[in-house]
Amino acid sequence: MKLEQLVPILRIFDEAKAREFYLDFLGFSVDWEHRFEPDTPLYMQVSKGNIRLHLSEHHGDSSPGSSVRIEMSGIRELHKDLLDKKYKYARPGLEEMPWNCLECRIGDPFGNRIVFCEYHLDK
Repeated sequence: MKLEQLVPILRIFDEAKAREFYLDFLGFSVDWEHRFEPDTPLYMQVSKGNIRLHLSEHHGDSSPGSSVRIEMSGIRELHKDLLDKKYKYARPGLEEMPWNCLECRIGDPFGNRIVFCEYHLDK
């Protein structure tokens, strides 16, 4: 047996807002989209680098208010890129945590929280 990858499902309620946040602001790309029929809820996969997220409008797929931690390197560059976009609804900060981690926390329009973190093992 081999576990491959964890892919979180985050609940969304508005396709346009989800695209604005995840694609335009965070810089993810759409890998695929699925609807059972036109005018039914959207289920899609977005990715950036090795990170994949599933975004779902389907009731019961996930609870609003979920949190996802994304370990990364280059968090200062990410933070600068996000601030440079001057996104109307989020201006995330950087915070040094007591567990030797620098974090950039961002809430999406649906109450979910994305925590980007970079660990400093040299401390």
